[in-house]
Amino acid sequence: MTAEATAVAVSLESVTKDYGDVRALDGVSWAFPRGGFTAVMGPSGSGKSTFLHCASGLDRPSAGAVRIGGTDIGRLSETRRTRLRRERIGFVFQAFNLIPSMDVEQNITLPLQLAGTKADPGRVAEVARRVGLADRLRHRPSELSGGQQQRVALARALVTRPEVVFADEPTGALDPRTARDVLRLLREAVDLAGQTLVLVTHDPMAAAWADSVLFLSRGRIVDEMTSPTVQGVMSRWESL
Repeated sequence: MTAEATAVAVSLESVTKDYGDVRALDGVSWAFPRGGFTAVMGPSGSGKSTFLHCASGLDRPSAGAVRIGGTDIGRLSETRRTRLRRERIGFVFQAFNLIPSMDVEQNITLPLQLAGTKADPGRVAEVARRVGLADRLRHRPSELSGGQQQRVALARALVTRPEVVFADEPTGALDPRTARDVLRLLREAVDLAGQTLVLVTHDPMAAAWADSVLFLSRGRIVDEMTSPTVQGVMSRWESL
């Protein structure tokens, strides 16, 4: 693998995605740097969700290639693609997707259980501490606030040490103060743990936490903003 490939966590090459007569992505190419925090924004119907689904291997593109750490995931069988997602990718969604009958620790270690891997108690304790849940491991989701549930989802995404974490509107259901707490944890995952993070959001405040912001319109990347500010993101958003 070349030095260039190892510096890239995820790459899309001329990715197109069609749903019947609707083209959701139109020849998108982009490389996400390893250890970077990128936000993806765009108006409704711009292709943000499709972009995330294709980039993360949740969906197959109609044309083009998607690579995770140099692996062309489009060439993998469904079984191998599922295994890759489980072992090398973390997900955080707006809906927390926690198992109500499981406690916090069991929800955090669920990806390891599904992979048939024994959880490292030290790793679980470290991740729980980082997200502020060290004293909540025996609680069930119904006993937690929305912000705490999202912290569980974040810990679950990080526990396997994934190459990249995809976050889809992770603060959409949270109040502003709790949203800032979650965004700070996402930022720390990049700065302190060297994770690669791709955040899909409609919120300029959330996007401003990223290293750069990609703007989508009609299935294409139309702009990138580095060192984003809330005001700068809002201004560019309004012009889409």
